[in-house]
Amino acid sequence: MALGPRLEIRQTQSLVMTPQLQQAIKLLALSNLELEAHIGEALEANPLLEIGEVGRDGEEAIALSDAAEREAAPLLDSTGVEETPLDVERSALDPEAAPGDADWGRASESFSGGELPDLENRGGEGPTLAEHLLAQVGAQAGDAREALVAARVVGEIDDTGYFIGDIATLAAELGVPRAEVERGLALVQSLDPTGVGARTLAECVALQAKEIDRYDPCMARLIDNLDLLAKGEIARLKRLCDVDDDDFADMLAELRSFDPKPGLRFGGGGEAAVVPDVLVTPGTDGAWAISLNEDSLPRLVVNRSYYLELKDGCTDKKSAAWLGEQLAEANWLIRALDQRAKTILKVAAEIVRRQAGFFREGVSAMRPLVLREIAEAIDMHESTVSRVTSNKFLACPRGTFEMKYFFSSGVAAADGEGASSEAVKARIRALVEAEDARNILSDEALVALLKAEGFELARRTVAKYREAAGIGSSAQRRRARKLAAAL
Repeated sequence: MALGPRLEIRQTQSLVMTPQLQQAIKLLALSNLELEAHIGEALEANPLLEIGEVGRDGEEAIALSDAAEREAAPLLDSTGVEETPLDVERSALDPEAAPGDADWGRASESFSGGELPDLENRGGEGPTLAEHLLAQVGAQAGDAREALVAARVVGEIDDTGYFIGDIATLAAELGVPRAEVERGLALVQSLDPTGVGARTLAECVALQAKEIDRYDPCMARLIDNLDLLAKGEIARLKRLCDVDDDDFADMLAELRSFDPKPGLRFGGGGEAAVVPDVLVTPGTDGAWAISLNEDSLPRLVVNRSYYLELKDGCTDKKSAAWLGEQLAEANWLIRALDQRAKTILKVAAEIVRRQAGFFREGVSAMRPLVLREIAEAIDMHESTVSRVTSNKFLACPRGTFEMKYFFSSGVAAADGEGASSEAVKARIRALVEAEDARNILSDEALVALLKAEGFELARRTVAKYREAAGIGSSAQRRRARKLAAAL
């Protein structure tokens, strides 16, 4: 066979990610706060964009019931955007055809039936722990040098009130003797709240006991042996402290009155409130009204009058080209935001439909759900559903939840449909709360009880779910009950 050059023509096909498609995917994954920041940057960069109000007459939220048919809107799918191009059209200059006027639902109206949960939407109030401590340092310090060292020590106090720094390191950084840093730490430990600046739990409790003049030798031995208390070795502690039952009960009551994390009384300073992206409210005839929380984001519109004014002033091709690019970018961003909103609504509607039992009865009625099921139901790629549910929150009468909360693995059940792991955790928690103090349920006993209710679980699986729910072992719960009975 002779070797020689040969000319061939091959046809290949590949998916090209355009800059607009990449940006659309990025917008879909952004959280509410991140999207707000992105919009702010766009408003500063593009003179044609502005925050505007559009008419909301006749707007309705998605009404979802078991028998309802949902009309699919053109949304982002696995390949990108809808078939309609994102290029600027002449309709962009038509006030009656603004792409930003899409129906997102009226959040404030749709959620008028009840307020959002207070806990999830409560921001930090008052001064932070550091601010509270620094305000006291100046009055307590003997001179400016001591105040400086104490202020540096305050910088090493965590949110719970504990000193997490190293004295030797601080001394080297400040160029002062170790004794001065120790005096600065002692000054911080004398500040309010009592117990702040402690390096260990025992030191924190000891500081509070000294404050109320209860740090006697017996209490000191009890504080020095908190590990024995955690293990429930009451008899051994009584011997170490050399006290009778009544005195020991009094000491335990005083110990429980102390605050193991005094710093948590103050705000964290930067903790942001959870702002829901989707609002779910009860409708009529068992239906659920689903709408976007519009109040969390500004509505963008194109300032058409300003565009026409600038267009009339364009005297060269370069200026006209720049103005056209700004209009195209503004128009595309508004369309991309509309698509994002519709995609979130569509995913949320399918989640509510499949987890209807949770919204009616609570976590015990949750069903197993994976991203693939939602993706197949709404004809989207699984990765798109993942982006939609990341860092997005859903508010309903039962509280505010991250949208990924509704996805969980399933376990075998007698009805053949399976049960959500969250439902199993809730059932384990209910069984433990109802257990008799004289008959603490072991993992084997929990397996038997769950099996009687239709859950086919191995002991290892029950232990895993129990630990995930924050429930201790039977031995730990038995020691806790014994300790509580001693009070």
